[in-house]
Amino acid sequence: MKLLDRYEEVVGHQEIQRLYRLAERLAGKRVVHVNSTRNGGGVAEILRWMIPLMRELGIDASWEVIEGTADFYRVTKSFHNGLQGLPVSLKKRDYDLHYEINRENAERLNLQADVVFVHDPQPIYLPRFTPEGQVGRWIWRCHIDASRPDRGVWKYLDAALPQYEATVFSMAAFTRPVACPMFLIPPSIDPLSDKNCPIPEAERLETLTRLGVDPDRPMLLQVSRFDRFKDPLGVIEAYRLLKPYHTGLQLVLAGGPAEDDPEGAEVLREVLDWAGEDQDLKVLMLPPDAHRDINALQRSAIVVLQKSIREGFGLTVTEALWKGKPVIGGACGGITLQVHDYHTGFLVHSPAGAAYRIRYLMRYNDKRLRMGQNGYDFVREHFLLTRHLRDYFTMLLSLDRPEPDSLIV
Repeated sequence: MKLLDRYEEVVGHQEIQRLYRLAERLAGKRVVHVNSTRNGGGVAEILRWMIPLMRELGIDASWEVIEGTADFYRVTKSFHNGLQGLPVSLKKRDYDLHYEINRENAERLNLQADVVFVHDPQPIYLPRFTPEGQVGRWIWRCHIDASRPDRGVWKYLDAALPQYEATVFSMAAFTRPVACPMFLIPPSIDPLSDKNCPIPEAERLETLTRLGVDPDRPMLLQVSRFDRFKDPLGVIEAYRLLKPYHTGLQLVLAGGPAEDDPEGAEVLREVLDWAGEDQDLKVLMLPPDAHRDINALQRSAIVVLQKSIREGFGLTVTEALWKGKPVIGGACGGITLQVHDYHTGFLVHSPAGAAYRIRYLMRYNDKRLRMGQNGYDFVREHFLLTRHLRDYFTMLLSLDRPEPDSLIV
């Protein structure tokens, strides 16, 4: 059975036929995606499902990963923070290191292709070192909110963009003026992946028991890497504001390591210190392949949080909505595209605001269930992988069209 036949059961026959019709016009093209890690983070998860589907549709797709030193990932983490508006202090040798690692990877990677998608800042200078004619078209895919970046970081990254024929951002609010065509394409989730597919009730209960969560008591959940922008300490504060009113309440903070994020261990230590000895507060460091564990946790939560203070798109929000859970989210980034007050959850600005909204949802069970259904329907229409692929194919076809000869009458 083809993969696309399975997706047809979720998204419908018409959506799959649209993909086939678009892919016919791209058949045989070689497309390469380049990012910084195969494990951890939303980009790696998207590429893991996208590459097989592109191949099934007749496109010669592959995935390359750049390699770098610990100092390289320290620098690129600063790029990530700087793009999201945090002041960073980088020296010329830091930029030189990034530049040199890109040169080394351009020599190592197989980039012979009609189109190369470069994801985020880590590999952004690859076009500078790739022989002319080896790549037909370069596209920079930025998953980060770059609307108000650190000036030094943006000046360095912007200098790489003239060699790209297009840029892709997740939403209009993330964009910067750039010298090439810009496309807005939100990311998506795979509804049939281990993280998002239906799971047996026995497996869900077994997972909770193994992870130390009581299945008979209400549980709040935040799933994200341990990053200060995700505000895990603010989530703990909101939980503690609620605890006197709901003594049986549990909180789970579940995250995992990302190979390109050197700050994660430090933030995890801060979270563990802040959590203290509270037996109802579980801090879980899960391996990169713990997708079914995360699935079980999301399906078991009474409310899911993503109380970020800065955010890219927030695929953990998409995952929770797909499982019929209302989401309490920070009013930032792509969370605002997905969480709509009183419809799919609530946007908040503080721990106290989060606690207030959680208490509302715990009190009104019918409204919580209705918001959960709204969230599921919303994701099915807007944020599944078939729409994502359709947008990419449409973009590639539009770039292939010749410029209109508007001066000829």
